Amino acid sequence: MNAFIAVVRRDLRLAFAQGGAATMAALFFVLAVTLFPLGVGPESQVLARIGGGVIWVAALLAAMLSLDRLFQADYEDGSLDLLLLSPLPPSLLVLAKCLAHWLVTGLPLAIIAPVLALLMNMDAHATPTLLAAMLLGTPALSLIGSIGAALTVGIRRGGVLLSLLVLPLFIPTLIFGAGAVEAASTGLGANAYLLILAALSMLALVLAPLASAAALKLAAE
Repeated sequence: MNAFIAVVRRDLRLAFAQGGAATMAALFFVLAVTLFPLGVGPESQVLARIGGGVIWVAALLAAMLSLDRLFQADYEDGSLDLLLLSPLPPSLLVLAKCLAHWLVTGLPLAIIAPVLALLMNMDAHATPTLLAAMLLGTPALSLIGSIGAALTVGIRRGGVLLSLLVLPLFIPTLIFGAGAVEAASTGLGANAYLLILAALSMLALVLAPLASAAALKLAAE
């Protein structure tokens, strides 16, 4: 546990020291959502109808911005080999880095989302559901994204390949995240959508670290 916490702290310190990943993801998220009212028009009914989907698509793309650096920086400076040789199992190493990534990227997106919901004129009753869906769904984005990041580690300019690998895997989270907001906006119960989002994150929590750890071992060899 001490080694796990140490890896999380290390990644958080590096992220805040560089200051780019978290700020870039948050700014992209805000700008992407802000552009939609300018593009589709100011009609409140139209914005309210597409608001949940727009916010989720923007969050998904924002989360991907820093995924290519999840393992790449450690691979380039040799830290990844040392981390894999540490007493911490590779799957827990991946989980620690995913937790740090979510704290730096996913959590700020979830906090900003209710503010952007006001911009999209979403129903006030749907805002708590949006926040809950983001908190339940964004961990899956970091965990699933780690698989693509591990598979493309060591590949120069692997960002495009990473996107092609993980985007299809992000679709279920996107569907149920936007569906939860839509259900809450129309007065229907969103509990089923939220439970499925939680199940997706739990499934990713079990499977993604194992798959990513296997890919990192191959890259290290």
